[in-house]
Amino acid sequence: MRYLALVLFLAFRVTAADGDWYAYGRDAGGTRYSPLRQITRGNLTRLKVAWTYHTGALEPATELNDKAAFEATPVLVEGVLYLSTPFNQVIALDPATGKEKWKYDPQVSREHQYSEVSSRGVAVWVDSKAAAGAVCRVRVFEGTIDARLLALDGKTGRPCDGFGAAGHVDLTQNVDYREGNAKWGDYQVTSAPTVVGGTIITGSSIGDNSEVSTERGVVRAYDARTGKLRWTWDPIPWANQQNPRTGAANAWSTLAADPARDLVFIPTGSASPDYYGGMRPNDNRWANSVVALKASTGAFVWGFQVVHHDLWDYDVASQATLIDFRGHPAVAVITKIGNLFVLDRETGKPLITVEERSVPKSDIPGEQAASTQPHARLEPDGSATPHRG
Repeated sequence: MRYLALVLFLAFRVTAADGDWYAYGRDAGGTRYSPLRQITRGNLTRLKVAWTYHTGALEPATELNDKAAFEATPVLVEGVLYLSTPFNQVIALDPATGKEKWKYDPQVSREHQYSEVSSRGVAVWVDSKAAAGAVCRVRVFEGTIDARLLALDGKTGRPCDGFGAAGHVDLTQNVDYREGNAKWGDYQVTSAPTVVGGTIITGSSIGDNSEVSTERGVVRAYDARTGKLRWTWDPIPWANQQNPRTGAANAWSTLAADPARDLVFIPTGSASPDYYGGMRPNDNRWANSVVALKASTGAFVWGFQVVHHDLWDYDVASQATLIDFRGHPAVAVITKIGNLFVLDRETGKPLITVEERSVPKSDIPGEQAASTQPHARLEPDGSATPHRG
């Protein structure tokens, strides 16, 4: 395979206002809901290929192409389609014709052995304080596999000069790189950041199960105009007291947000190492959790742990989805175990019954597995039991 291609199927014209898909899950809450009604069951079979665009992402060819995975969800904002490639090129297309408007290549090294070679997409933010037509009024943000946060002008693709250092922020700062690890190491960004108001928030991807003392899985927020650090949240601050220090518990998946409530919902992974917890006792909060923070300050609001003292690499891999559940603003959390937790958006309390079920002890020397694990209880008909507590 010499290139990655984006193929768009269209049957009808749509207006930008109706058709905008302005975040990874269409909106900040990850609902993936589109109000479009032109494509129906009745006319679905009439869809035809409108255009095909070849990204050229795998050229020049290197050994890293074997790892490259095209995982981006394109976003559509103000009539422009934006997407990213595994090597973090950012591309703007005309959605009607597939014609390239611009392409920006951040020159990610293709010689470094990254843990992953993928990008799930970009975030787009429109600066409400900027004049129409102003440079960087529309900003395209991307986290890269060499641990940078980029800000590009949505009209031209040029880096926004006033953001960080010439349009990028170095994310390798203050993550406590493991001893002997080269710059970047296995510390990357593979998911699109999340923008709430004028704050851009990002997690990280960390190569796991290699050793105990991996990088810290800090979540960080930056000013969307200047790139200045606004706040930092460490999911497992207790890890700094361990010897050796454990790491990870990072948010590698996509964050969700409720701008009206100034909340961002962080899905975290397991603490390191994945499959042995003898050096990280107790339940390991807030690894393997969904945590609500104040988007403007990073202040902790609530947390819900889906797995205690993870021994199976059961990261929270899916973006949380904001829903209305029986009259309650809620957060739906899908897990690798097949559990679906529905939580009150403001308090984190379960809106369906969650039982702590006894589980077997570990027979591995030095390992103390959690005595219970949370399970969402379902009725015989498969429906969730409303929480009465």
